[in-house]
Amino acid sequence: MSSSLPLMSTSRASPVITMAGSRFFPKSSTSSHTFTTQKGSGDPTRASVVHLLARAHSLPCSAAFQAFMQLVQPTARFQLALDLLLPLLTSSADLAQRIPVSFILYSMYAPYPISLNPFKSVLYATFVKERELAIEISTEGGFSEREQLVWVLWKILKGDGNDIGPYSPSTLTKSPLPPELRASCLFLGEETFLENDPDHSVAKSTITAGEPKQFAEQGASKNLLPLLPPATETKITREADRENERIVQAMKLVLAARDRALTLTEQRTLTPLIPRLTSPTMITSVDLPPIVSYNPNIAYQIVIALLMALPNNLAQDISVYLDALTILPPTLPSFDLLGRLLRDTSTIPDYSTGGKTTIADIVRSEVLGRFIHEGIKWLDNAERDEHEGLVSDDRFAKGVQNLCRFYSSLLKLSIVDAASDADSTEMSHFTLRHSRFEEANALYCILASGRFDPFYTAMI
Repeated sequence: MSSSLPLMSTSRASPVITMAGSRFFPKSSTSSHTFTTQKGSGDPTRASVVHLLARAHSLPCSAAFQAFMQLVQPTARFQLALDLLLPLLTSSADLAQRIPVSFILYSMYAPYPISLNPFKSVLYATFVKERELAIEISTEGGFSEREQLVWVLWKILKGDGNDIGPYSPSTLTKSPLPPELRASCLFLGEETFLENDPDHSVAKSTITAGEPKQFAEQGASKNLLPLLPPATETKITREADRENERIVQAMKLVLAARDRALTLTEQRTLTPLIPRLTSPTMITSVDLPPIVSYNPNIAYQIVIALLMALPNNLAQDISVYLDALTILPPTLPSFDLLGRLLRDTSTIPDYSTGGKTTIADIVRSEVLGRFIHEGIKWLDNAERDEHEGLVSDDRFAKGVQNLCRFYSSLLKLSIVDAASDADSTEMSHFTLRHSRFEEANALYCILASGRFDPFYTAMI
């Protein structure tokens, strides 16, 4: 990464961070106080970074990092990270701000091993502190939002922080974690980060800054985990550890599937793990369109797994994924996916009635009509761009031909009815407008006659 910072000595950081009660770590610091102080500093660069972090909840973490690198001059980044980012990371600020801060601190030195990152001790100390607080809440039968931050820090400290880049903090905080990735199951070798580490005092002081003495003594202790009640200790077997690694590998393949076609070997690795990634889901609705484009077969299995996991998900969460299907572009991968879903008769619970339905029925009622409507709008825009000279390819002509062929196959399979105005009115107008195409003209004849005609279908 050409914009990454050169490595700097951490000897400068230690005396600053150890000053509990200083301007960097006020004893009664809150997120709102921190932001007020920084906004009033009169530094336009700092004010810009504060503004960036205030709206970073909706940006991919990688986009927030790129914006930070553009806003701050290379020579000022390290000091600004000390003055602004570290206090946010160790404060009680909202997770939607602490997650991008963690990613920025990691990404500034991403080309180097995590052991060389000058902020690793603070990241590790925060991981330990937040993990123990999350476990404490878990033992009382509750669930803490800190779990997501602990998972993010765990990924970063393992050197896999780049996996977080495509996701926004809002998505990360709202996505439930599977049991094997809860805080009690996430471990890092303490010796990896603190043994022979000149910044060990940084980690200790960061945990203790502004905390009660009793917690400070526990946070600084090498025996932090044994202090937990025996019931909260989780023994991770070798098999469980291997399973966690498989889940991590599967998530990496899902990220890769957004950008390229997976090899057959990668598909065989990912396919059996898809149900584990969807119950609870670790795949967002924004992942679906690019996966459909490059890997329609994988997308089909993901959608099936999401619908099968319906009892474990909220109905509105499922509707988000169905909505993502309605705005797919009218391309062959999209038609392939919709065609397979519309022929799938697997039984699933019906969240609207509480009874039973099939995948084909729910896609027919919730997706197909809007997909056709959005596809026609997409082609209208493509035709306009072509007339204005904005594009030089044949996406419009191919799109019209493929949409007509797709709709004809729906008629042939009796999925839609040519005699039904609700099913065919919009397509009738579309095919009439574009009847100069042979496929559109043949389909219009079928729709105008109000019945399926094999003679015209043979022309499509």
